[in-house]
Amino acid sequence: MNHRRAETFWFWLFAGPAVVGFAAFSLWPMLESLWLSFCSYEVIAPPRFIGLQNYAYLFAHDLSFWPSVKVTLVFTVIQLPLAIGAALALALLLNQPVRGRGFWRAVYFLPSILPQAVFAVVFGYIFQADGGLLNRLLALGGIHGAAWTTSPTWALPVLIVISLWGFGYPMVIFLGGLQNVPRELYEAAHIDGAGAWARFRHITLPLISPVIFFNVVMGLIGSLKVFDLAYAFSVAQAQPTPGGPARATLFYGLNLYQQAFGYFHMGLASAMAWLLFAFILVVTFINFRVSRRWVHYGD
Repeated sequence: MNHRRAETFWFWLFAGPAVVGFAAFSLWPMLESLWLSFCSYEVIAPPRFIGLQNYAYLFAHDLSFWPSVKVTLVFTVIQLPLAIGAALALALLLNQPVRGRGFWRAVYFLPSILPQAVFAVVFGYIFQADGGLLNRLLALGGIHGAAWTTSPTWALPVLIVISLWGFGYPMVIFLGGLQNVPRELYEAAHIDGAGAWARFRHITLPLISPVIFFNVVMGLIGSLKVFDLAYAFSVAQAQPTPGGPARATLFYGLNLYQQAFGYFHMGLASAMAWLLFAFILVVTFINFRVSRRWVHYGD
């Protein structure tokens, strides 16, 4: 009995601070946000319960809600396959027994640990319309460059290109999965006459499918709630309002931030946050159900 009490004491001694911290700084704010999503709350006055009016307003009357949803979905549909493909291609390349492999792994991983604000500033200079590095290089070939960062047509593709520099994390995870594939399988397939593509399709892809699934889920969640890159890009380009030009880069997360801290519509912003949470939950659940058809786990 004393031994069990001692175990309980030591358990709560070490786990207690984490539990208290989670309850105070995560669980309680989440519940407060859920309550505020049913209220009209603009900071200067106490919250006033209005039921589902915030949700109805977002779907039917808010002029920025659906454009931000569209921008976020377009970004996700284009950026996610490109990021996963680039990470897998580099992982396959850096998994080969070549000299300096560790150095090149570090080189390609380092950009992923830099803040997104750094990328926004650096690439903002590269894609700048007047005097930008890209337009200067194009001018050397007699090509007139575009207004990459101020054009509604090009602003979102530019952000997609910038975001691809964060593929270091999925690349490292792919490397871990590739290193767990038994070399004997490749050797046996090579003896049987299987080419490089056949070995990749029938050995590599099935055996790293759990890793692919993990990167897809995490990348999907990250793409749906992207904020820092879009915000830093708007600040770096000195845009009068975040999400320009012409709402071409108004991501859902950026719109949520603007509603909360630009217009102080805390109730509306809370409703947007919970809609995003519900959408991510549904999409993740669908991914897990679909994964049963193509993800292969070892016995």
